[in-house]
Amino acid sequence: MADNIFTDLGRLIEQLGKDKGIDRAVVIEAIEQGMELAARKKYGTYREIEAKYNEEVGEVELFEFKEVVKDEDFIDEEVEIKLSEALELDPEAQLNDSIGRKLETGDLGRIAAQTAKQIIMQKVREAERDIIFAEFEQRKGEVASGIARRVERGAIVVDLGRTEAYIPPREQIPGEVYKPGDRIQGYIADVRASTRGPQIIMSRADERYLMKLFEVEVPEIYDGIVEIVAAAREPGARAKIAVRSKDAAVDPVGACVGMKGSRVQNIVQELRGEKIDIVNFDEDSARFVCNALAPAEISKVFLDEGNREMEVVVPDNQLSLAIGKKGQNVRLAAKLTGWKLDIMSESNMANKNAQALLNLMLIPGMTETMAQNIYQSGFSSVQMLAESEAEGVSNIPGYDEAKAQKLIDDAKALVEQYKAEGKALPTVSAKGAEGAGREARASQDAKSEAEARLREEMAQLKKENE
Repeated sequence: MADNIFTDLGRLIEQLGKDKGIDRAVVIEAIEQGMELAARKKYGTYREIEAKYNEEVGEVELFEFKEVVKDEDFIDEEVEIKLSEALELDPEAQLNDSIGRKLETGDLGRIAAQTAKQIIMQKVREAERDIIFAEFEQRKGEVASGIARRVERGAIVVDLGRTEAYIPPREQIPGEVYKPGDRIQGYIADVRASTRGPQIIMSRADERYLMKLFEVEVPEIYDGIVEIVAAAREPGARAKIAVRSKDAAVDPVGACVGMKGSRVQNIVQELRGEKIDIVNFDEDSARFVCNALAPAEISKVFLDEGNREMEVVVPDNQLSLAIGKKGQNVRLAAKLTGWKLDIMSESNMANKNAQALLNLMLIPGMTETMAQNIYQSGFSSVQMLAESEAEGVSNIPGYDEAKAQKLIDDAKALVEQYKAEGKALPTVSAKGAEGAGREARASQDAKSEAEARLREEMAQLKKENE
């Protein structure tokens, strides 16, 4: 090969394989393509030229191929060769054969040689990008660390050694500031191919980063004895993880906390003080929600499995604790469990029950016991009954399809009656609800006080109708 391109191809190939990790065959193919392109620029694109690397001499050899034609049919010397001339080169040559002859690479010229070198280096860079992409594609989902180099449009550029990664603003922990030269760690969330090479996206705000930190810090998680079932975060502020153990002798929460909180504190320090709640996972959705809302105490839980909604009742003095600062505790619990949560105090629940019973007892012949039965079956108002189907109402204990239909008809008639009179169906007034709430909190028996308030309202309603 010409000295003005490469003096020692064999050494170049070995060096690229060692330093860049590029396969020998890839480098050879790149060199052959580069030389072939340079030759075509020199001799013309219409000529059939092929480059082949010679392992023995460590050079790329160029061959030009021409088609063997009859002497009298010879037209274009660029692509054809007379049969008589072909027989001189190869006594066994036949018509329509392709005869090749070696070209001198030194004839390519300086510009063509430089073009060949550029093509070769371009192919090598592409191969290197492919190698890096494949490497980090396999590392997706792992934790990586590097050196913060600069900030581009809010994204932190991290030097990972062979390539760079980006931590977009949305994947950063709010309030964190990194200076060039600072060591930074993150979760490899995505690896994308682009014209500029592999684009590696790292995250410090992802829930999976939190889970990976626990996997690194807690041997029981790494060994598979303890499992992180779910995690929820508000980066930089608070997080919750749900864990369970496959070994009854191992406490999953204790394993994650560590001796005197050493394990979890290491993670909190890495996340710049982010508070972490570790709770026990439970197959029972209600218990799991109760665990997720800790440290708040839970009184009752009402489930709507069809809509994955849950109404959680807490003592009055636990309401703010259950909701958390700016709703943070209940938001994280909802995200952790996958249920839509509605937090309600006991006094508010008592008021809601009283309101529902008052509404239902407006139906003719409805007793308080019957109203309780209907309410506990999921029907909280006359309007709801009026809009229901007999099949659904017949699920109420003591109601067959005929009784269910009559109840629906009575509810519809009552709704129409109030509509005709231009009145709204009565409910517990805001003033009455407020009074009932105060009395419930004072007596610590919200249900009894609400029922007493209900009887007062019913008596007053009867007097107004007489």
